[in-house]
Amino acid sequence: MARNTRAKKQAEAPKVDIGAEIFASLEELEKLKGIPVDYMVERLKQALTNAYRKDREDHRDVPADNVVVNLSKEGLSMHLIKTAVEEVEDTALEIPIDAARNIDPNAQVGDAVNIPVDIQKFGRIAAQTAKQVVIQGIREAERGVAYESYSSKAQELLTGTVLRVDPTSGDMFVRVGQGSDASDAVLRASEQIPGEKYKEGDLIRVYVLEVNKARRGPLVHVSRTHPNLVRRLFELETPEIAEGQVEVRNIAREAGSRSKMAVRATMEGVDPVGACVGPRGGRVGAVVEELHGEKIDIVVWSEDPCQYVRSALSPADVVSVSLIPGQKACRVVVPDDQLSLAIGKEGQNARLAARLTGYKIDIKPASQAEEDSIDN
Repeated sequence: MARNTRAKKQAEAPKVDIGAEIFASLEELEKLKGIPVDYMVERLKQALTNAYRKDREDHRDVPADNVVVNLSKEGLSMHLIKTAVEEVEDTALEIPIDAARNIDPNAQVGDAVNIPVDIQKFGRIAAQTAKQVVIQGIREAERGVAYESYSSKAQELLTGTVLRVDPTSGDMFVRVGQGSDASDAVLRASEQIPGEKYKEGDLIRVYVLEVNKARRGPLVHVSRTHPNLVRRLFELETPEIAEGQVEVRNIAREAGSRSKMAVRATMEGVDPVGACVGPRGGRVGAVVEELHGEKIDIVVWSEDPCQYVRSALSPADVVSVSLIPGQKACRVVVPDDQLSLAIGKEGQNARLAARLTGYKIDIKPASQAEEDSIDN
């Protein structure tokens, strides 16, 4: 559409003195639900634009760009942009030059003319349209605020209430948060600890894996099997971790059965394992209770891979650890009577130690190591 860029003083649209009232309502909405005033002002302007386009007497479709809504605390007004022409071909977008000069005496052919709109004449359909758009805008804003709130909680620990368990898939639906900040989370069957049973109304602690946007609000995916659930639980129970005196370096976990956690002190004089175990085992005991009896080995992390592997195989005693050249692997020798303890039931202790350290571990009893040495 051709528009003259010369500044022209054109007729102003009559204002409706409801701006202060609208803004007072929007400011209250922002306080209650956290929806920004500017966002809702844009939604209202869009609603009024759509209402005008739908309720025009000539039923002609007018581009949204040709309808301008001004909304401020001073009032509400609207105007329609048309092009001044000698001969009108499209009444929705053009205005005769003579009529244009009644609005703007300096109007020339090709100029854009602002035609005031009396918004008080909107009909019931237009008002309903505006209302629905605003309601939808509020819902979208609430979902956006909720998404932003929960997206910042990814990788955090939350407490929720079990809503229901899908009897077919085994997936559990959990309500996390409170009041207006509440949202539903999904605990997939694959993210549940084997053997745990929950029923509707039970409280449950979960680790937030990720938060996705969905039509009805944020979709929160949570877990009970993720290794970081153990990390977050120890952070709650151990002040030294929360204060940075003890650092959790790594965790290897087989949920529901056993975990190994490597820790190190960041300050001299601090016992990292003792801090996590707590007086009379109270801290580690609280985590074990939350995990319904899952065993937890806490070991000291070391920069020396041999020493780290030695610690990771706890509670088994280790005679020696030697690195295999050119591989991220090591040979471990243990006393004959410690072999089964070092390997663990179904290989679990050795498997978790390997995952914790990142080294492939070959365990041999001392008697076999001596024979191999003699043969060589």
